[in-house]
Amino acid sequence: MAYIGKTPVVGNFQVCDAISVVNGQAAYTLQVGGANVIPESANHMLVSLNGILQKPGSSFTISGSTMTFASNLATGDVIDFVQILGNVLDIGTPSDATVTTAKLGDGAVTSAKLSAGKVLQVVQTVKDTKFSTTSTSFTDVTGLSASITPSSSSNKILITASFCTSNGSNSQINMFNLLRGSTAIGQPASSQTYTSTRTQYTYESGNMDTVHLQLLDSPSTTSATTYKIQGKCNGGTLVVGNRNDDDSEQISIITLMEVSA
Repeated sequence: MAYIGKTPVVGNFQVCDAISVVNGQAAYTLQVGGANVIPESANHMLVSLNGILQKPGSSFTISGSTMTFASNLATGDVIDFVQILGNVLDIGTPSDATVTTAKLGDGAVTSAKLSAGKVLQVVQTVKDTKFSTTSTSFTDVTGLSASITPSSSSNKILITASFCTSNGSNSQINMFNLLRGSTAIGQPASSQTYTSTRTQYTYESGNMDTVHLQLLDSPSTTSATTYKIQGKCNGGTLVVGNRNDDDSEQISIITLMEVSA
């Protein structure tokens, strides 16, 4: 609801600059740091004159930034201090180092309040079973995917994936794609037949190697977003998770980290 008249001053208590008494003068300008200040009212002030607190409204009044005493002051009078209370129903600005973790509500700190480059959340999928395919077209590596919901559309997602792969035939090539939803991302600027993000290996039968993929993506959304790995081979059998000719399975991992913009 809007205020009628002047909006209350937020209760950040202020002590006014020292005021020198002028003989025969009742009105004085209130300043803090050399700038005029306007109290909410005389009742929102503490004024000490000659060591005695003055009664608001009768001993002094306020009009804008001018404080006027009920009678002229004389040489020898001392205005000890003038403190402006602001809106006493408002806590104002907390002092430094006074807001503890316990005072913050759950979810009260949003990504907009954090500096750039901070990790806001981490999602990880660990796949501990073998996957294989003979497809020569990119096919989802079952179980090697993860979903994350960005808290801001301007934030980025750092994707890392690590897994073992092999092929059951000599001199075959395994290729891998990183996708956001159904879109291959991290594409090199190339007009070659295979231009997606990939790591290619040529194997002797039974050999195994480790694939690492990493990309900082800008999904530009606050909706749940799935990242996944696809694979294909140009012959033989592509295997993810263990060597083609034995059953000693290796884990495969995909990790998503939301990074503040």
